[in-house]
Amino acid sequence: MARIPGVEARQAGWLTRILYWFARRKMVEITGRDTLTEPLTVTAHHPRLLVALGEMEMGQAAARSVPVRLKALAGIKAALEIGCPF
Repeated sequence: MARIPGVEARQAGWLTRILYWFARRKMVEITGRDTLTEPLTVTAHHPRLLVALGEMEMGQAAARSVPVRLKALAGIKAALEIGCPF
């Protein structure tokens, strides 16, 4: 649980609501659950940082130099190392 409360969709601005929509859609695609991750809602306190993190994530997802399966395996290993469920 974060020490900072996340920004709820009803409190967010239009840009953050759009980013929440994209993030929810991706989470449903990946996990089947319609939820937002806590780091995303906490980062929403600073919209420019939220956009920059989104661009970084999309850039990493679009990278073609490493096979998709290897990227997924590296992500799982990193999450296991730090104890993160995401």
